[in-house]
Amino acid sequence: MTTRGAGEALLGQELLRAMAETGASSAMVYELAPDAPVLRLTALSGLPPPVLVPWRRIALVAPSPVAVATRRQAMVWAGGHQQLAREYPRTALALPYDFALGAAPLNDGTGCRGAMVMLWPAGHPPELSRAERAAFETACRRLAALLPVAGNPDGPQVVLTPPVRIADPDEAQAAVGYVERLPGGGCALDLEGRITLLSSGAAELLGADPAQLLGARPWEVLPWLAGPGFEDRCRAAVISRRPASFTACRPPEQWLTFRLFPDSRGVSVWLGATDEEQDPAARWPTEVLPLRATHLYHMLHLAAALTETVGVQDVTELFAEQIVPAFGAQGMLMYAAEAGRLRTVGQRGYPPEAVEAFEGIPLSAAKSPAVRALATGEPSFYGSAEETEHDFPGLAELTGMAARAVLPLIVSGRPVGCCILAYRHPRSFAPEERKVLTSLAGLMAQALDRAFLYDTKQQLAAELQAGLLPHRLPSVPGLSVAARYLASTRGMDIGGDFYDLIQLGEQQVAAVIGDVQGHNAAAAALMGQARTAVHAYATAGAAPDEVLARTNRLLADLDPDLFTSCLYVHLDLGTHLACLASAGHPPPVLRHPDGRADVLRVPPGMLLGVAPGTRYTATTVALPPGAVLVLYTDGLVERPGADLDDGVADLAAELTAAGHSDPAGLAEAVLARRGTNTERLDDVAMLLLAPTDDRPGDDG
Repeated sequence: MTTRGAGEALLGQELLRAMAETGASSAMVYELAPDAPVLRLTALSGLPPPVLVPWRRIALVAPSPVAVATRRQAMVWAGGHQQLAREYPRTALALPYDFALGAAPLNDGTGCRGAMVMLWPAGHPPELSRAERAAFETACRRLAALLPVAGNPDGPQVVLTPPVRIADPDEAQAAVGYVERLPGGGCALDLEGRITLLSSGAAELLGADPAQLLGARPWEVLPWLAGPGFEDRCRAAVISRRPASFTACRPPEQWLTFRLFPDSRGVSVWLGATDEEQDPAARWPTEVLPLRATHLYHMLHLAAALTETVGVQDVTELFAEQIVPAFGAQGMLMYAAEAGRLRTVGQRGYPPEAVEAFEGIPLSAAKSPAVRALATGEPSFYGSAEETEHDFPGLAELTGMAARAVLPLIVSGRPVGCCILAYRHPRSFAPEERKVLTSLAGLMAQALDRAFLYDTKQQLAAELQAGLLPHRLPSVPGLSVAARYLASTRGMDIGGDFYDLIQLGEQQVAAVIGDVQGHNAAAAALMGQARTAVHAYATAGAAPDEVLARTNRLLADLDPDLFTSCLYVHLDLGTHLACLASAGHPPPVLRHPDGRADVLRVPPGMLLGVAPGTRYTATTVALPPGAVLVLYTDGLVERPGADLDDGVADLAAELTAAGHSDPAGLAEAVLARRGTNTERLDDVAMLLLAPTDDRPGDDG
């Protein structure tokens, strides 16, 4: 058990207790990072840490069970690999083993702290029993109270092994004698595959010195076990807790049978000689070193993950986090080919001067391996600094890298960019590894090409959105104002939510908030037309009900096939009265000076753009100093499967309970409880207004 302090020790004890009470074979605790919408692995038991390298940090928006459980604040269950493949194909592809999985949020009553994942062995019933579920939920409450755990964000702070009975010297000697007397041979592996016990018979069958084998992984010291088969079967046994067996050929013609028996601390292996070849696929060639199973898992995980990346930064970060460690590289450079030049879009492990030296060089230059690869369209591999120096003098010294794989990224004959994997020490690139890296370059090229297109669309969308929303709200004496806007996390970062504050006179001001259906350029364009129309009719002196009626006629004439909700408010700061009119918009909430909040039941009216002759009704309410009028769009209160009125009532309750009375503080308190980093199916806009007895306003 590895811990870093009393807090980590308590966390570890509770994790082992949770496994014992639920019958789980493995468990992981993820903690929400304080500085990013990311879950990071904090503690684990029952699994080797290398298995979880691709999942040490998981984006909160990722389609993985632990992220979904955190976002939904509800338990996620997959009763077997088939269900996992249907609902979470990315996870199932990278972990193709039979096990049951549960993930649940860790919430201490004040907010979500992270999540716990538990695995049950193969053969577990398709559903959790009532007792297992109750124990799981109780364990989550206990663990939530122990977070956060400060420490290294790049790996688990706590790695636990379930308690074992300590044998006295006589028992230990008897155990050794038992293993020695077994026919064939026996050995024990820890969870990471290292040999911890080896009988003389096993060493003889494996054909190696015991000193060479003890403490090593068999597939790393025995070339004939270096293929993915043995490592994969060990990993499958550890994760599924299911015994496994296979045969392998020790050159030249000695066939061995391996039987694996796993538990929470490792794997017991029995091996014996056999005269019959039982597994034709076990005859791995010794002249070519195949890829390790770990490489293949990283590749599968990356291939699935690339289908879900969107922007260029997502693609480059995914590549750096998955492929760089999977292939043992110490550096990575990712270039885009733009306007005849190289542009760096991602890098890891390179000194700044090396990155700067090649930034913006023309594709006609010959001093860069990336330029040469793009010119030829062929990958190149340099196994040492001498090989690199022969073709590119000074490059090895500048970069500090001896070996490198240079992979051109080509889509339909068109260069998209280039990726370089670099190593500080010399190494060879086996033919199989070169094939995989070349295939990987094809995946990367397609993903990067899609990402460039996505980023271009997003930039245009952001510029359009920024141009249609007010850059700043006017400062109105006697009125404090706060405005907030959060884009949907689904689809394009552009929508039809809008707000505005219009100064009509020395003590007269109008506020408007609205929502055009849809999340596309058409919705944004209609939003701009609606906001402009409201502004024009308001400054012309129209009453609130007439402002909506005229805007409705204009939008109906435009026939946009989209409808708009809108709430218009006319404020008289002299009389402290607010006159409101609504076109199908969620009702505003009024927080009184004493802190009590009420939902204002404004006649809803019909949505704008439906029927040109629609009339609207205005309602007048008192808005004294110290009160706050909260306008918002439905993205703030709408939840899948929940009634909208319940969401509005919850908002009023949150405003009552908030410890702030100023608009900016109230806005932040409401958004913090909703979670600014959680998944949003719709845009959120808020506009909060508070008379201040002629004190200067704050435009938020």
